[in-house]
Amino acid sequence: MEYRKLGLTNESVSVVCLGGWHIGNGSIPEEQDAIRLMHRALDMGINFFDNAWDYNDGDSEERMGKALAQDGKREKVFLMTKNCERDFEGSMRNLEDSLRRLRTDHIDLWQFHEINYDNDPEWVFTRGGIDAAIKAREQGKVRFIGFTGHKDPRLHLEMLSRPFLWDACQMPINVMDATYRSFQKQVVPVCKERGIGVIGMKALGGGALTAKFLEKTSLPASECYRYALSQNVDSLVMGIRTMEQLEADAGLAIPLVTMGSDEQDRMLDLAREWAGDGRCEMFKSTLDFEGPHHRKQHGFA
Repeated sequence: MEYRKLGLTNESVSVVCLGGWHIGNGSIPEEQDAIRLMHRALDMGINFFDNAWDYNDGDSEERMGKALAQDGKREKVFLMTKNCERDFEGSMRNLEDSLRRLRTDHIDLWQFHEINYDNDPEWVFTRGGIDAAIKAREQGKVRFIGFTGHKDPRLHLEMLSRPFLWDACQMPINVMDATYRSFQKQVVPVCKERGIGVIGMKALGGGALTAKFLEKTSLPASECYRYALSQNVDSLVMGIRTMEQLEADAGLAIPLVTMGSDEQDRMLDLAREWAGDGRCEMFKSTLDFEGPHHRKQHGFA
């Protein structure tokens, strides 16, 4: 497994990060199957685990907590979860819920989840969310602080413009992104210049890539993952549901053979026809991918 430093944290994380939503009951019916998958991921060298307070109504964190409580496995994992609130009190409640579910006394990386609405950056800084994160870090309950989002690079840039030194930032990284609302072009360079860790996600376009682009081009999904892993990212969150997917996806980084510029250009040429209008990145161009907690938070049905 290849490891990279996460920004300026001095933490080495596997380039493959195990996605937290997909190990919950909304994706893997049997809890023991999810636990076995997490244990196998550790055996394969994946030391970076992703999660969020709202994933599968808390079931993802519960399952991950059970998996990591066995045989000292928590000590082998750089554990990330996400806060879904913007105010101080709600953020602290989210944190205590996550600590209890994950059966740990600290979160390695705590991120503000889904900065997808135009007023999210303002809310985080005026309603007390950032103060909660700072307090949690002072208390030793959180080591590093970041944020995520999949909607628009300008919202990431707005968060980055705020008076706070972020440790990490999570964003979509895929072959379509280079052409449409590009995080690769607009956000990654800013993060790298400041030493902020870059975590990629949605390498298959939230599923739309598989259904449209891959079908038409006859490309294997592994090529899209290789493209994303070849970008200037520290780790890539992968949604993995089965042992077969785990062996295939994690196997791409054992060892990692990155794409050269010619291969990347070929991928970009193939994608260009599909990428410009957002049809393969529906999480950017529609509201279909916004989480129910955040919809309610912003007054949407």
